[in-house]
Amino acid sequence: MVCGGWIMVEFKLTEEQRLIKKTMHEFAENEIRPVALECDREAEIPWDVVKKAHGLGITTFDLPEEWGGGGNESVLTSAVVAEELAWGCAGIWTSLLGPALAGVPIAILGSDEQKERYLAPFCGEKSMMGAMALTEPEAGSDVRSLSTTAKLEGDEWVLNGTKAFITNGGIADLHVIFATIDRSLGYGGIRGYIVPTGINGEEAPGIEMGEVYDKLGIRASHTAEVVLNDCRVPEENVLGAERTGFYGAMRMLDESRIVVSAGAVGVARAAFEYALDYSKTRKQFGQPIGKFQAIRFKLADMTMKIDAARFLVWRAAWEADMEHHITKYASMAKAYAADVAAEVTTEAVQILGGHGYMKEHPVEKWMRDAKVFPIWEGTSEIQRLVISREDLGAL
Repeated sequence: MVCGGWIMVEFKLTEEQRLIKKTMHEFAENEIRPVALECDREAEIPWDVVKKAHGLGITTFDLPEEWGGGGNESVLTSAVVAEELAWGCAGIWTSLLGPALAGVPIAILGSDEQKERYLAPFCGEKSMMGAMALTEPEAGSDVRSLSTTAKLEGDEWVLNGTKAFITNGGIADLHVIFATIDRSLGYGGIRGYIVPTGINGEEAPGIEMGEVYDKLGIRASHTAEVVLNDCRVPEENVLGAERTGFYGAMRMLDESRIVVSAGAVGVARAAFEYALDYSKTRKQFGQPIGKFQAIRFKLADMTMKIDAARFLVWRAAWEADMEHHITKYASMAKAYAADVAAEVTTEAVQILGGHGYMKEHPVEKWMRDAKVFPIWEGTSEIQRLVISREDLGAL
């Protein structure tokens, strides 16, 4: 409905989205939650859960139906899925993104030949992992400073450099690597390269895993350096047309920021629900602590912020589904939802007091998991720069 130039959005999921939400919540509750704490302690990916999720089509939900994926094209639906799975465990949810990390860049930027060659195996019977490598030790928020180089030698591209903080780095069956052909070209020199590391039996020479990071949170996922030393890939493995690599990466980041924001909402919701239940049963001074105004006001602020964050996420997702310009909306959702996750999980620990600080309760894990959201997919500071740039333009 259009009213006075404004588009009025009905906050109501479709029947299909409600069914997907229910299915994902049940998977999170029955498969993810029971192993989440152990996987966090041991810093291990629950491969049995990953295989079950793959069998149900969860890991390939966002890949094109033409190549065997779920065919989901709605960012809002992806956000609904992300919230429920991250409610189960943010680390395991990150592991379940495996095929999409490499598959989505190929789906967006790849040729039909590349899609047939690399997306179909991701959607086959065997569960596979993908990785997308953009960040470097000296190039995180400043993507233009990428130092990983790509030089054409004959009919092969030769990649050299080190990527940092890469989910599934070194263990993936396929890596999508972003490198520069000429740093003087800035963003225009950045291109994407498909680097097979096991998929279809293909093994690109010169790529290996570097340092495996021991993380504060999301420990049920694998994060490592990816080292490229004269890594050679054929010319047909270049993603997209010339000078489109960076802009393709930014398009992916806009949409992925929305999905990551939904994950932040899921973590915040998990912590709030636990603190709410605890406040009903924990007694002090002869009554449940939920009767005390200090606790009640904390819980009220928590639920308000979670709802506001979800609405920002859904607004950004709706804009994306309408194929509108979403950079500002994605950054607004990312910055706010990330801050809410950090605040709500910290308050959940506070409500539980000394018990919340102990590992016998999951709130300390959620607090640790939440800290990554203001950092990855662009820091909260970068999101605020993006938002102000969208509003102010070039001053």
